[in-house]
Amino acid sequence: MTIHRDSRTMRCMKNMLALSAHLPEFTFAPGEVVVREGGSAGGIWILVSGALQVRKGDVVVNAINRPGALVGEISVLLGTNYGATVEATASSLLRFAADGEALLASDPDISRLVAMGLAERLNFVTTYLADLKHQYGDAPGLAMVSDVLNELAHRQKALARPGSARDPDPAH
Repeated sequence: MTIHRDSRTMRCMKNMLALSAHLPEFTFAPGEVVVREGGSAGGIWILVSGALQVRKGDVVVNAINRPGALVGEISVLLGTNYGATVEATASSLLRFAADGEALLASDPDISRLVAMGLAERLNFVTTYLADLKHQYGDAPGLAMVSDVLNELAHRQKALARPGSARDPDPAH
């Protein structure tokens, strides 16, 4: 099963590279910042080659080295500033879509690939949290895992509702 997921992920990343081939490319030296936490968002970066690290505050939370991986898509989707700092850890080549919303709307395959990447990351995080809870229960210092899992379970709210702006409460 892992092999299937990994090959599927690799295929998705290659598809993202093909779909973004028209975008301008930028080179980053090791230590150069691609996006800064709290900075204005709107653009999406696609890793062509190299390696990046993601920091939330001063804590490294992820390493990115798969060509086709995205940076900035969450900020674009949520309409927020960048939520983390991403910097090159090796000489890196990235493509840049200054208007991330336009990129996402330009091709349903791009939107699907972004959704698959986000779903994969969410699945990893929730599985990890559930494993922590299972292994350590309510051990001191880890009791908050239950709170996080409960928040994830109850935070979802319906985005689509019946009706429209003209008739928000239809009879059907």
